[in-house]
Amino acid sequence: MPASASATPERIKDANLRYHDAAADGYDSKWGIDFGPIGQEQVRAKVAKALGGWPESAFGEALEIGSGTGYFSLNLLQLGLIGRLVATDISPGMLGELAATAERLRLDLETEAIDAESLPFEDGSFDLVFGHAVLHHLPDLPAALTEFRRVLRPGGTLAFCGEPSRYGDLLAEVPKRGARVVAPLWRLLLRAPARGADPAGRDDGHQLEPEVDVHAFTPATLSGMLSEAGFEDVRIRGEELVANLYGWAVRTLEETADPEQVPDRWRRLAFRSYLALQRLDAALLEPRLPPSLFYNLVLSARKPHYPNVKA
Repeated sequence: MPASASATPERIKDANLRYHDAAADGYDSKWGIDFGPIGQEQVRAKVAKALGGWPESAFGEALEIGSGTGYFSLNLLQLGLIGRLVATDISPGMLGELAATAERLRLDLETEAIDAESLPFEDGSFDLVFGHAVLHHLPDLPAALTEFRRVLRPGGTLAFCGEPSRYGDLLAEVPKRGARVVAPLWRLLLRAPARGADPAGRDDGHQLEPEVDVHAFTPATLSGMLSEAGFEDVRIRGEELVANLYGWAVRTLEETADPEQVPDRWRRLAFRSYLALQRLDAALLEPRLPPSLFYNLVLSARKPHYPNVKA
């Protein structure tokens, strides 16, 4: 993080498309994505932090940017926060996984593979534009924010969660380095053999993961970009400090092992521990520490009711 400064917007978009298409099949298991009560509780908490509370009424028309496999939107549909959903992503592979999960959950929605910086929707089409862990992938974020504002109705809401903070991104390197040091002992204790080396010249999209991230944000930078795009009532909060330090250590350990040989009992223990640390962060740290210290930033803003010079 971030991608090479020499990478063109076209290269970044191509890397995101190819990587996310390649990663779609195992994405939910890699990131512990849940569409039951646990996932719904997580998503509810994130949205409440972003908006300053859970909304009293649902959003009628909602557009999701960077939907991935549906972690945010499908859980929000089940929670009843949104009515009609248009789920979008640059990756058809991700949208295919989302559509399959939606069918299993009997949820109705529309999907479109699009570029977030050039939306194919009429002005004022949506009450809510939202997403999770997507803004940092967009090479021209100011252009995308302008598009989000355009397709919102006057008074419409913008809400994004899971965006990496600049300080949090640097801090995450600490548990990653520590996990690499202890990984051989961890594999020995779990009797999990090391992951085999990738084939030379591998070109299936997975190797592009280091190229898909473009930004790590400070709250001030995000706030300035939102204001410049014409939004008001900007709200930015931080989430997950201890939980993300622990989560990156766990992910780094698991990436060193043959995934088929990591015991299920370890995965269950690691996930339950992560959820407990999420609750600790929310109860003790997030209300007391500045947003910039946390790994993730959550944000919301509003399109003004009154007309002005911005489209």
